[in-house]
Amino acid sequence: MSSARSHGPDEHPTELAELAAGRVEYRFERRGPNTVVVFYGGHMRAGLSLGEEVFAEAGCSVLVPSRPGYGRTPVSTGGSAAGFADVTAALCAHLGITEVAAAVGVSGGGPTAVAMAALHPALVWRLLLQCAVGPLPWPDRRIRLGAQIVFAPRAERVSWALVHSLVRYAPDAGLRMLLRDLTLLPVRDAVAGLRPEDRARLIPLFSRMRSGRGFSRDLKELATTEDLAGHAGQVSQPALVIATRQDAAVRFAHAQALAGALPHAELLESRADSHLIWFGRDWPLIAEQIHAFLTDGPSRTSQQR
Repeated sequence: MSSARSHGPDEHPTELAELAAGRVEYRFERRGPNTVVVFYGGHMRAGLSLGEEVFAEAGCSVLVPSRPGYGRTPVSTGGSAAGFADVTAALCAHLGITEVAAAVGVSGGGPTAVAMAALHPALVWRLLLQCAVGPLPWPDRRIRLGAQIVFAPRAERVSWALVHSLVRYAPDAGLRMLLRDLTLLPVRDAVAGLRPEDRARLIPLFSRMRSGRGFSRDLKELATTEDLAGHAGQVSQPALVIATRQDAAVRFAHAQALAGALPHAELLESRADSHLIWFGRDWPLIAEQIHAFLTDGPSRTSQQR
């Protein structure tokens, strides 16, 4: 059973699926026979998108589920990264998807993508991780304490209403506030490095973000690393790990740990100024490598050997 949802400006329409494990919100954009599944991180849901153009250019369909606690997916659906990986595999079956060209994990969505690749190797061909949380403690104590207050379920609506107003009516101040915890550079330099087209994409995105109950759940679940480390060691598929050394939200050490734990991983270093690698000046070159990874990688037969 599925139901459509009306959507606001700068947001994609989503659907609901009622599965055995619970309700899940998702967006499925059909383009071609190959499908990538994208797990976004904190404050993102299925109706929002970031950096998906590279998948469209590769002719891939895109399936984006809202992780537990985000959008219209209840926090009870899945319960853990591994549990939601199973839910997403069931969603693929529900939609008639028998092969996933890549499980894509972005930031806090990384552990779910790793779990899906590990637990469903017959379904998932490749693993793509972008500024993803790895098998290290996350986040640091200062960010955790602040986030537990600002993004708590009872406070996040007010917190985001203030953020939304700020980025709309005082965009420079809003961008400085939001990028402060995403970059290791002086925040004014990071904001000054944004091109007009970057601002035109970031401001609507920040104006639509919400945390729901999802970010509080992430803070609890991602505080432990044992499951992620175990799943990473089980991944038999090719993996591409992308990160920047200027990331303050998910430090570069996470990417290094992931590349070390995944048996068949390549680490690709971005030169971006912040966690938002899609706005780095070298993103076109990275996008080319993602395209090649998706289309020129090992055949399914060679992966199964």
